[in-house]
Formats: sequence, C-alpha cells, structure tokens
Amino acid sequence: MVIDTLWKNLREMSEGEAEPEPQGAGMQIASPPALGGLGKTRCPICMELFKAPRILPCLHTFCTTCLEQLEPFSILVLRPPDLATTSEGVWVWDKQPQKPEPQLSILCPICDTEVDLPPGGVKALTMDHLAINEVLLQNLQEDTPGLVCDLCSDREVESRCLTCKVNLCQFCSQAHRRQKKTASHSVMPMKDLNGYSQIGRPILCSVHPAEELNLFCEQCDQPVCRDCVLGGHREHTYDLVSNVIHKHGNSIRELLHSTRPHVGTLERALAQIEGVGSALRSRMDALSADVREFCDGYITAIREHRDHLLKQLEDLRIQKENSLHLQKLQVEQLLADLHTGVEFTERLLSNGSDLEILITKEVVVSRLKKLKKTDYSIGPGVDDGICFSPWEKAGQCGGYEVFGAILTKGVDPAKCILQGEDIHKAWEKQKVTFTLLCRDILGEHMSRGGEHIRVSVSHKNKKDCVLKTMVQDNNNGTYTISFIPEEPGPYTVCIYVRGQHIQAGTKVVDMDTKVTQAAVIGHAVEGQRRSLSACGRWKGGVSRGVWSGQWHYEFSDDEKAKFA
Repeated sequence: MVIDTLWKNLREMSEGEAEPEPQGAGMQIASPPALGGLGKTRCPICMELFKAPRILPCLHTFCTTCLEQLEPFSILVLRPPDLATTSEGVWVWDKQPQKPEPQLSILCPICDTEVDLPPGGVKALTMDHLAINEVLLQNLQEDTPGLVCDLCSDREVESRCLTCKVNLCQFCSQAHRRQKKTASHSVMPMKDLNGYSQIGRPILCSVHPAEELNLFCEQCDQPVCRDCVLGGHREHTYDLVSNVIHKHGNSIRELLHSTRPHVGTLERALAQIEGVGSALRSRMDALSADVREFCDGYITAIREHRDHLLKQLEDLRIQKENSLHLQKLQVEQLLADLHTGVEFTERLLSNGSDLEILITKEVVVSRLKKLKKTDYSIGPGVDDGICFSPWEKAGQCGGYEVFGAILTKGVDPAKCILQGEDIHKAWEKQKVTFTLLCRDILGEHMSRGGEHIRVSVSHKNKKDCVLKTMVQDNNNGTYTISFIPEEPGPYTVCIYVRGQHIQAGTKVVDMDTKVTQAAVIGHAVEGQRRSLSACGRWKGGVSRGVWSGQWHYEFSDDEKAKFA
C-alpha cells in the first residue's frame, strides 16, 4: 500500500515536471559580447576542452583523466570513534581501539591546495555540469561542432529537444516528433541555439544511470532519482528539486553575500600591495640610477686621482734620477781628478829624481791640497724613500674625497732616537714609558705615523720572563713605548723599525743617582756618574749617555749589595 502511494506521488511529480514549456522558456539569452566569455572551457592541465570535468574542493575544475594522472600521496588519518546508543537512548563512545587509515590526497595544480580524495577516488568527485554546458555552447558556436546524437550516437546532431535536453539527429528528431509521449516537446534546430547562454543536459543518477536526478533528499543533502527514494532513501524526507532550490539557493546567496566583502577587501589590499610594489620598484630604479651615477663619478675621480699619482711618481722619478745623474757625474769627475793626482804623484815619487820632485813639488802640492779640500758627500744625495699611503687623505677630486698619497719622506731606522726620563731609571711593578722619535735619511723629523714598530723586552737571566709591551702611534712621527717590569734584574730591550734595529742616534741626559735594583734601562751608583756606549754596555768616566738600537744592562755585585 505504501509502495503504491509512493509510486503515485512520483508519477504526479514526473507528469508535473514534464509539462511542456513555451519555446525558449527558462533559458537566458546572452548578449553578443558575452558569447566570447562563457566561462572556462579548457582544462588547465591538458589545455583541451573539458572531458568529464570534476570540481575539487578548492573549486578548480579539471578533466577526470587529468586528475587521475596526478601522483597521489598517502597520509595516515586516525578516524574519530563511532557513537553508539544504549537502550536508554544515551550516546556512548565506541571503546574499540581505532587504527590509522590511509588517506589518499592530491595537490591542486593551480593553488597547491591539499585535496583529500573520497573513497571512490577521482571519479567520486563532483561533476562540473556548468563546465559541460559551456563546452557544449562553445561547440555550438563553431562552424563544425562535430556533435553526435545522444540517442543513436551515430549521426551528426541537427536539433535539440529543450524538454528532454538531448541532442538529436535528423532521423531521431523526426521519430521524436512522431511519438505520442514526445510529440508536444519543444525541438529547436541547433543553428538557432547560438544565442543561448545555457543549454542544460539531463543529469543522470550515478547509482541508477537510466534515471534523471530530479529529487532532493533533505536528510542526505543531495539530489536523488526516483529509484533512490525507493531504496536507500526510502525513509528520508525528499522533494522536487524545483521546490527546494529557493531555500538552498537563498542560503548560498546569503553565504555569498557575507563572503563577497572579503573579495573587495582583498582586492584593495592587493591593489595596495601592488602600489607599494610599484613604488618600491620605482624607488629602487631611482636609487639604482643614483648609485650608478655616484659610482661612475667616483670611478672617474679615482681614475683621475690615479693618473695624478702616477704622474707625480713619474715626476719624482725624473727628478731623483736627474739629481743622482748629476751627483754621479760630479763624483766621477772628482774621482777621475783624484786618480790623476794620485797616479801622477805616485809616479813622480817612484820614478822621479830628487831634482825632478823638487821642481814639480809646487804644482803637485797645490793640486793635492785642492783635491783634498774638495767638498763631497759619500752618500747618495737622494734616496728611494718613497712610499704610497693608501689611507692618506688626498683632498677632493671631481667633488669626491679621495685617498692615497705619495710620501717622499721615508723613515730611516739608523736615524731614530729615544726620548724620556724612564730611559735611565725604573722601578719594579711600575710602568716604564719612553718615546721613539722617527727621522728620515736626512735626519729630519717624520711628521706622520703608520710605521710598523716592534718592541721586545725580556729578562736576561730568565728566558721565560718576557714582558708585554705597548706601542702607541701618536700619528706625528713619535711612538710611545711602555711596559712594566715584573721582577728585578737586568732586561734586554730590542726596538725594531720596519724590521730593523734602530742602529744609531744620541740622547744626552743626566743620569739619576737614585734607582732601585729593578732599574731596566739605566742605573747609576750613588756618587758616581756613568754613561752608555753604542753597544749598550756601561763605561765610567763620563756624565752623558749615548743610546743605540739594543741595550743590555746589568748590576754588579757591589751595586746590588749597596741597593739591598
């Protein structure tokens, strides 16, 4: 009885649904400009027209075969425990241990979203019927659509039944009009459908392929066919699709209405990001131009400064070579005169008679005296003391500050001297400080620093007793040297300038008469004055001191006893 009633209701629904509509009713005719923009009809993967398109949860559509070719990956998912009810109607958890189940997933080729495949795989994904309709419209707009009849699947399509939503060839179209059930259907030639924006096709049930989906199960929230409501959906609430579309369509519209503002917000945010990006690119381009202009100008200035330095070096070379050449000529002439005078005199004394010597004496003596009194320098008038200081400020060139200068004065270790009271006296545990004064080859004071100075101080009797020294560059040609003697006794002090001991130089000072046993550099016994020789040893009898590059000082036993 229930089944008969159900069949009756379904028959009434079907008859009401199958009532003929006026030709073109329910179809939206698109304006000519819209025909070229009827959605996406090509698969983003194969770039061909969609074939059995499927929708991913991210709302991107692809061909079924293209999705099947994607490489899936598996993840283990722990399913939530099932709920069960007791006889009293209380929900309880299923206490059976849950095993992780593998879940196949794919990545959307467009947005890279991770998509969990349903148990049925790719073919269980939702079919994109809108894309199918757009593909059909595009085929209709082409000169040779190449569509075949939906009934015989053999002949080329000539018309379409708008009621059944099937494509018909000429033979099937004539048969469709002769049959009693379909005689009243609206059949339209395919060439007259070019202006329509929607051409629906019957959507068949995947469980019952011969039945069309025209019902909606409210409990399962999915479209069903007539056979479905007689089977698995028998006890469920259902209704015609046309009756429930308003409710579900309105809920979708409300959700769309609440979602649409985010589109505008994100578009504005994107516009701001693009604006900042555009401004950033413009700013970077402007800064790049400034950097190039600055660097090109700096490079030009450096090249000009380089040419100036090279010219300065060339001028110095010519000047020094000319000076050396002139000095060489003078020395060669003087040497030749001396050779002549000496050889003549030696020959006269060796071979001449007494009378010949006396006759020639006046000329020879006069010449030798003149040669003897001739003023000459045994050293070169110029030196190679030219150096390049890359960090020396050289003013501006082309508006840019440049560095690097040619320095014509070089330090001569043989001309360096020491200054300071602590040269002659020192106390244990107290800082000893003195100054190194650097000079050039002409004995003139160097007005710049930057020289490499190395100082070593070690105890003579204790080889492992090496003092830590400090050298401060005063940037004016002087260097402050300091150290602290840790233990009493003699110390050896070595000072190197450019890797060489300072070889000569004098400093005249009065010796202090009060020093302790910890005297490092100089000492004197009370009531007695002494001085230093060039080798650093003590000698008595004078009251002035002479210093050289290396010093070695010792206390005698009597002096140690006197200080004790």
